[in-house]
Formats: sequence, C-alpha cells, structure tokens
Amino acid sequence: MVDRSIAAVPHRASACLVHALSCRFCRFSAPGAFLHWQAADRQRIKVPEAWLTKVVTNLCLDRLRSAQVRRERAVGAWLPEPLLDGDPMLGPAHTFEQRESVSLAVLTLMERLPPLERAVYVLREAFSYSRAETAEILDITESASQQHLHRARRRITTARRGGAEVDPASARRIVEEFLTAATSGRTERLVALLTDDATAISDGAGLPKALLNYDTPQRIAAVVRAGLKPTPAKRRFAGGTPAVHYALVNGAPAILFAVGDQVIGALTFDVANGGIATVRGIAAPTRLARVVEAWRRHEPDTPLIAQW
Repeated sequence: MVDRSIAAVPHRASACLVHALSCRFCRFSAPGAFLHWQAADRQRIKVPEAWLTKVVTNLCLDRLRSAQVRRERAVGAWLPEPLLDGDPMLGPAHTFEQRESVSLAVLTLMERLPPLERAVYVLREAFSYSRAETAEILDITESASQQHLHRARRRITTARRGGAEVDPASARRIVEEFLTAATSGRTERLVALLTDDATAISDGAGLPKALLNYDTPQRIAAVVRAGLKPTPAKRRFAGGTPAVHYALVNGAPAILFAVGDQVIGALTFDVANGGIATVRGIAAPTRLARVVEAWRRHEPDTPLIAQW
C-alpha cells in the first residue's frame, strides 16, 4: 500500500492512510502526524505504513483522552464529519464491515467507546490489521487486544439498529419519497416512512451551542416539514436558490443542498427494516468543509429538485 522508498514527503498512499485513520479516530491527528514524519530519521523507518499507523493512532488516543474532548462530549457538541462517497478519508470499502465502519451511525456509536476499545475496533474492523499487529501498534498484549475488540463489537452491536446492508436502489427510493413528502407538506406520509423508534439530530447550522435532538415519528415529521419548506428568508440565508441532489455520504443515502458549487446543507439517513431510522441534519460550515471540497471535484447527477 505504501511506497517504501519514501523520501522527503510522504507518498500519497501514506497520506491517504493518515487521513483515513484520522477520520475514524479524530480529525486533528493528520497535521501532527506529518510534523512527526518531517522530524523523524526516515532512514531508520523500514515500513512507513506501520510507523505512520502507530503515530496517528497514538496522537488520536491522546486527543480522545484529553479534557477538551471530555467537555465536548458532555455538552453534546460532537457529530461525525460527513464525507462524500469516494473521499480517500473513507479508507478501504471492499467489505460490508469496512463500509459500515465509516457510516455516520457507527461513527456516532464509536464515539461512546473508551479510547482504547475504539482504537482496536478501527484497526481490526476498518483496516483489517491482525491481532498481533494491533497489539504492537497499541503496545498491549494480544489477549488484551482481543478483549477490547470483543467489548467494542458487543457495545456497537447492542446499540445498532438494523445490521444488514440495505439495497442501494431501495434506500434511494425511500429517501426520494421522504423528500417528496416533506416538500409537499404530506406529514402523514413522512410519518409512515419513519420507523417507530426513529430519531433525528441537527447541528442547527452551527448556531446553537448543543445539537438538537428529536424523537417520535410525528415530531420528526413536523420538524422536517417545517425545515424543508422553501421561503424567501431561507433562500437569502442560503445565498441563493439551492438545488437538491441525491448523494452517498459515508456510504449512506443523503440529500445535499447546493448553491452553485457550494454545499450549504446535508440530510443523511440510516435506512433499516424498510424505513428511515435516523435523520441527521448537517449545515454548520465547519462540518461541511470537506464535502464542499469533494463536491467541487464531483460531477453531480441531475438534481432531484432544480430550484428549491
């Protein structure tokens, strides 16, 4: 995966590894990893991939254990950063387990794991490191590595809903029906498309200090209907008349609101048991920065709604 003749600057594959690991741990580790790389005696680094993996993992663990992260969790300020399909930060996506490991649902669940369990889960499930390799990276025994993995799997399996990979065509159909119902004001159809235990979460475009949480299909439907009703005030706030596009974000169905080449908002969906189990509204510019970058390189499909 990594060119072993790396000289002054890390090879692109190494950069992708750093970004992908950072995505699953925390978004602050990549700059620190490259600083460590520049300061290292690279003549003594035999396997750059292993060296970078260990550095990134330990930087992320330090960050996850920090007081600042504990305070962020306490006030509910954390929401996974959305990534457009094809972004190298998503890392390997060859198996269902690897694709699921970067879903917003699992990233949210991983945030509840203790740092070491989270590190073991990511290295084993997302990057397919062996038990021995994971133990060496984290400076723990193989037995401890396996115990952390079992605990992490159990916590995530217990908290997850669904669990099977959803047919992409079915997921898209449900999301398009949801959009049609929301923009036409058909609250009863919105409720019917949500699972009985559906939840919704929004960052409120970054305006409130804490995330906004909603439960019950009726309440979610009312909030979505109000939020997706176009008004002149919303268009002024958006900086124009958005087009609405279907997309895959972190491997899950989503709709993006874009004014020109600027993505101004995203709704992502967890689809399970023939309905929508979770809706996430993301519009804070800081959370959308990478989606905007990818969107500008992306050739979008025909919009679902040309002028919202």
